[in-house]
Amino acid sequence: MQPGPDSPEATAALAFAVQEVERHVAAAGWDGPVRVFALVRTSVALAAEPSLADQMTPDVLEAARTTPWHLTSVEQEGLPQAEDLEELLAGLGWPDTVDGVVVTVERIVLPTAAEDAMPADPDEALSYLMGHPDRSDVRLAVGVLRGGGSWCAARTRAFDADDQVAQGPTMVPGLVDAVRATLQ
Repeated sequence: MQPGPDSPEATAALAFAVQEVERHVAAAGWDGPVRVFALVRTSVALAAEPSLADQMTPDVLEAARTTPWHLTSVEQEGLPQAEDLEELLAGLGWPDTVDGVVVTVERIVLPTAAEDAMPADPDEALSYLMGHPDRSDVRLAVGVLRGGGSWCAARTRAFDADDQVAQGPTMVPGLVDAVRATLQ
């Protein structure tokens, strides 16, 4: 019997996939758009489409053979137009063949005291954010499995290195819930 999506094996595979996606997005640099990746079990994808093996490295093929929850990420292009991330996520849905989703997004973070002083007008607020000396640019990568766990990675522009990426299962609970909702 194969482990389910809530198993430690599936969570470990999700963590690895989120880390891989985060590094891929980081290689493109900062100031990028929201990016969305479908996650599929590699062994299932290969069974459905054997020619995919020609596009995979030997280590990925071996992982697919030996690890039932090895995941392959597929970036989604041509995302629907949306005013914001919440609207984009609300408009996404996935077929049962998709085992999980990873979303990457960049945000500006301010200390609480600075947030409290932010102007109410959207244009003034944007200028305030962009010019604030205590702002921190953060890239979040949030992944969830259908019926299973979640994993998050956060990289700051100030500490932009692969060994400086914070990780954990629920670092951004609201975004985890929103990404999970796309699978229901």
